[in-house]
Amino acid sequence: MKTIKLSGLFIAAAMITFSCSKPADTVETTEAQEVAAAEGKTLEIVQDATTIAWRGYKPTGQHFGKIPAVEGSLAVQGQEITGGKFTFDITGLKIEDMEETDDSYGKLWGHLQSADFFDAENHPRATFEITNVESFSAGDVIADQEQFETENTPKSSSELSPENPTHWISGNLTMRGTTKNIKFPATVSLDNGAVVAKAGFNIDRTAWGLAYGDEATAVDKAKDKFIYNTVSLSLDVKAVD
Repeated sequence: MKTIKLSGLFIAAAMITFSCSKPADTVETTEAQEVAAAEGKTLEIVQDATTIAWRGYKPTGQHFGKIPAVEGSLAVQGQEITGGKFTFDITGLKIEDMEETDDSYGKLWGHLQSADFFDAENHPRATFEITNVESFSAGDVIADQEQFETENTPKSSSELSPENPTHWISGNLTMRGTTKNIKFPATVSLDNGAVVAKAGFNIDRTAWGLAYGDEATAVDKAKDKFIYNTVSLSLDVKAVD
């Protein structure tokens, strides 16, 4: 795995820099890749500052919320980050576009936990393990996927990306017993001794078996009887010694 170079921590606004080759300039989902052994000092995540925010779309509306982290760490050896793994609690998923006291909240929460989506009874956790890091160059472009146009067309990958990405991160995302490697733009910095990372990107939920309402099976999309396969994710990570 290419490692994150932590040179220049005390200069240039304490930004983490990377000594890497240029990647392909697009968000990607591929088969699972090998995870390098995490060596060196371990930085533990700050749980209340480490979350995945999610947003799902259908032609007639949107739902959004967060999935909390339950454990995670980054490994640092000398001037390099050698790996990282984060675990998120699917059963702790929150829906933020409606009140928890609303009957609709309970119905949607239960449906998301069911075998139609996360199958949380059998797969209550999701994990992300870093496999590779590459520098984000000035000429890199975040490619956007075409979407079926409605009043609630999913946000584009370029819209979700941090304003000034510093690098591309690749890692194995495991949900519902399925592992896929994803690559996305992110910013990483050192803030008062803590490593802070932010990212935003889209995934195709059906790659992990979350296929309920699959838009690819919609006979007539004009009838709005489908759920977009695109789900937007925003990842926030903070880790301290």
